[in-house]
Amino acid sequence: MSVIWLAAGAVGALIVVFIFVRLFRHLLERRTLAWQNRLLSRNVEEVRSIYARMRGWRHDYHSHLQTLKAYLAEEKLTEAREYLDRLETDLDEIRPMVESGNVNLDAILNAKLTLAISQDIQVKQRVEVPEKLTVSDIDLCVVIGNLLDNAMEACGKVDNAAERFIRLYIGVLKGQLYISVMNATAETTRKPQEAYVKEAAASEKKGNHGHGLKRIDRVILKYGGYLNRKNEPGVFATEVLLPL
Repeated sequence: MSVIWLAAGAVGALIVVFIFVRLFRHLLERRTLAWQNRLLSRNVEEVRSIYARMRGWRHDYHSHLQTLKAYLAEEKLTEAREYLDRLETDLDEIRPMVESGNVNLDAILNAKLTLAISQDIQVKQRVEVPEKLTVSDIDLCVVIGNLLDNAMEACGKVDNAAERFIRLYIGVLKGQLYISVMNATAETTRKPQEAYVKEAAASEKKGNHGHGLKRIDRVILKYGGYLNRKNEPGVFATEVLLPL
């Protein structure tokens, strides 16, 4: 009888474990779907900000041609040249900011930096990357995307729009992929590196910013890279090294 009871108990335990696994998997799937929906919504907003200006220029294209034809019909060549110069300047403003050769990286950088400019953030960037990278496109976009999201979030808390800035540099340093993001911040006191590690660990309480820190840390750990966060009053900087 005791053997039967033990067997029944084992079966019951297996059933409980099975139910628990199913519930955990269901919860995980729901949370993953929710995160994907938030990410998709944000990406749609970023892409929309890029193409809104392009659609606007295309809408005015016919009017531009009519104006140029009118100048030429009246042989006002100086006015026509000046008008073309103004159009060229306008086109330069909607041209992709980054053309590194890495299509996926260019896509996320142009989306993020265009969004930053639309938020009255001064942007300066320099991007030079090899055609082939050891880091996967997905992981690279996780790092870059979260770094720039955090930078924009910090700039958004700076009251004076003239003081908001992002400086981005991506290149090769000592045979490794080097990423540097510097941005304005409203924080006026220095924080040690350990403080940001704690923020990442407590991401459930820190919202999107904390989740972003944690996702960056995971990618760095995955590739055995280097990460350094530091801040001075009004300025925050992050440096990343990843293997090529």
